[in-house]
Amino acid sequence: MSVRPQTKSWLKVVLTTILLLTPTACAVQNITTAQQPTVKQRTQNQTDNQAYTDVQNLVNMGPRVAGTPTNEKASTYIEQQYRQAGYRTRIQTFTYSKFRDAGSSLALDGTTIKANAFRGSAPGKLSGKLVAVPNFGRANDFTKVNVEGAIAIVKRGEIRFTEKVQNATNAGAIGVVIFNNKPDSLSSGTLTQTFKIPVVGISGDDGDTLITRTQIAPLNIDLNANGRNVDVTGRNVIAYQEGVTQPQVIIGGHYDSVEGSPGANDNASGTAVVLDIARKVSQTPLARQAWFIAFDAEEDGLHGSRAFVNAATPQFLSELKGMMNFDMVGVNNKLLIGGSSELTKLAKVVQPQAQLYGANCANGASDHAPFAAKGVPILFFYRGMEANYHTPNDKTVDPKLLNETIQTGLDIFKRLVNN
Repeated sequence: MSVRPQTKSWLKVVLTTILLLTPTACAVQNITTAQQPTVKQRTQNQTDNQAYTDVQNLVNMGPRVAGTPTNEKASTYIEQQYRQAGYRTRIQTFTYSKFRDAGSSLALDGTTIKANAFRGSAPGKLSGKLVAVPNFGRANDFTKVNVEGAIAIVKRGEIRFTEKVQNATNAGAIGVVIFNNKPDSLSSGTLTQTFKIPVVGISGDDGDTLITRTQIAPLNIDLNANGRNVDVTGRNVIAYQEGVTQPQVIIGGHYDSVEGSPGANDNASGTAVVLDIARKVSQTPLARQAWFIAFDAEEDGLHGSRAFVNAATPQFLSELKGMMNFDMVGVNNKLLIGGSSELTKLAKVVQPQAQLYGANCANGASDHAPFAAKGVPILFFYRGMEANYHTPNDKTVDPKLLNETIQTGLDIFKRLVNN
């Protein structure tokens, strides 16, 4: 991953330093000072629907892909909500390199089909016969068809993208089309090695159509793989009470979504939960025990949480009692809580009915992982996978589940501070 290195220091406000920057070669950090809150601290009597309203407001903006104007609009909204609740805010910016599609496509008979280039794909245009590979593109599947000098089309699932493409390459294919196992969502992803042939993804609907046509008559297509690495600037929103330079707890969740998905459950839900916990404690001593963070660029590889951890001094991290991360908490009835052994034991005392799943989640793909890697005790709040994950249909959540998660998080936060 190629990132432009830069060295900047945290700005100081009222003679206090919020964090001391440790320059790194993998991220750029910069903290800018927001205007002081114009609204006094709200009363604690928040409506039960406030978190749900936050989710819907974020969803209505559209997909919140890191580095886009929509995502910056979302960060501004989140910052405003924290300021209205009586918190000071900082925006921590960071940069990283991201593979981005710049207009890939398939074309046949005058019709253009939208596609996404895979990271690790060779760029370029080519034409050739489209050959449907049965099943999911295992090596044995390629023995049933002849893809020599052709473009192979194969369904997503069961084995890694890289294995599919490697099998196609070994069989002599000049390009690969991977169609999604979901109807209306484009297939996209990362190959773990760089290939010399172009690889693009299309939707399940388009894939099924092409497969059907190959069964009727030979089909030639034009493939255009147009992807490149670009520098992306992410924005973490950090909220805290005036003068609090060393919290006991970090409470966070990411607010970005994947391309094409409005991200209600993943993860406007976690963003809204963290925000509402902050609202509910804003006029209590608990507000001075935590920093509340909306992390950016989680979907691209935990870049926001990594940038925060890399910017923090070892002393700052060592004095944290814990990090609480909320991700996908608005769908599915069962709230799962995992993390460090000492904190999961505490969570079980507070919520005896909670389903715990141990420390393995510290290795998971969410924003608690960089904290766990630095030795910070963590708790991960999660309701499991669901059908609309990373699709255009991730449009809403259950407000009752949001409120349940808020109360659980609040109870555990109180116990953690007083433990």
